[in-house]
Amino acid sequence: MSVMKSGTQHPTPKAIYIGGSNYRRRAYGDNHPLSIPRVSLATELIQAYGALQPSECVQARKAADFELEWFHTPEFVSAFKRAEALGRVSQAVRERHRLGTLENPYFEQFFTIPATATGASIQAAEIVLSGKMAFNPAGGMHHAKPDQAQGFCYFNDLVLAILRLRREGLRVLYVDLDAHHGDGVEAAFKQDEHVFTLSLHMDTAYAYPFSGGALSDTVAAGNTCLNIPLPHGTHDAEYRLLFETVWQPILAGFKPDAIVLQAGTDVIFADPLGKLNISTQGFLSVVQAIIASAPRGAEGNPRLLVTGGGGYHPLVLARAWTGVWALLSGRELPEALPESGAAALRAVNWDLDEDESHYAQLFRSRLDVVQEAPVRAEVLHLNQLLQLHPFLSESS
Repeated sequence: MSVMKSGTQHPTPKAIYIGGSNYRRRAYGDNHPLSIPRVSLATELIQAYGALQPSECVQARKAADFELEWFHTPEFVSAFKRAEALGRVSQAVRERHRLGTLENPYFEQFFTIPATATGASIQAAEIVLSGKMAFNPAGGMHHAKPDQAQGFCYFNDLVLAILRLRREGLRVLYVDLDAHHGDGVEAAFKQDEHVFTLSLHMDTAYAYPFSGGALSDTVAAGNTCLNIPLPHGTHDAEYRLLFETVWQPILAGFKPDAIVLQAGTDVIFADPLGKLNISTQGFLSVVQAIIASAPRGAEGNPRLLVTGGGGYHPLVLARAWTGVWALLSGRELPEALPESGAAALRAVNWDLDEDESHYAQLFRSRLDVVQEAPVRAEVLHLNQLLQLHPFLSESS
């Protein structure tokens, strides 16, 4: 992929960034892990680098009801819209659809904001079909079910984006880097041999959603998914080893026409809901490998759609998604944060880890200080199991 210096503009953009004014609104209430600046802060940092030109941006659009109903039930969509109109969620809707709970709380523009983030992922699929890569940082809600909100996720924008690509006959490889198992997407496509889901996530023995996500699920699903349950504390060398073991065999065996990547940042070590020890650059190295090997369209660009996802440390998230956009747009950004970018990070009301040794680095650099560590025996054992796995051994 060609590299361009910060602030320079592609004559014809190879990637499109999907944003929207709605993402600056307060959502999820005051005491929720997602009541932090995410897309807005990442956009500010990208702009501080001079790395986002008008020709590379489009405004997110709200998904139409009929699009939402490609996956979600009409009853769920209607109940969701009605709750926003009434300004409250009834007990019956709360119990049936898990809307308005502590996990999936009510907030202003309750339906509109998730529907817009979801419309942006469908837009992203259409951008990929037009020959460019697309990044929707507001997307990545991989837990939502057809009739229920789940795990902070209201609509499953990823399923809908994949369905948009499938409507054009594309075989889709879905890759989920979020710290939590991409269970909603996996369940949606278990019966579709033209969609393969790969999820690297914290082992559900110790992490949400506390079931599923096992290595053994692949064969049970008819070879349409592969789960890599990561041990507590997985670090860069271990993460890269496991990824590299499976990546090329999956590409060779499944032969996708397009890739949808969920780039949740809660795998990065400082995240308060993650229990892994991966650095920002370790995370970005996997993103870069996916971009480099993604299938190409007729224009020569990777057929790649990227969304956001989990990420509960706003400073870590903004730095990581800035790196994702740099890779997609072909820019080489300085490691040092621009003064205005560092100021934007300092303006966030965040002190959860201010006494940790890594905290000052968050305002100096978009990358982390990394100390090398040996690959542990439990990870070597998992890697051996992966190499012996029927799908991978048949593909290699």
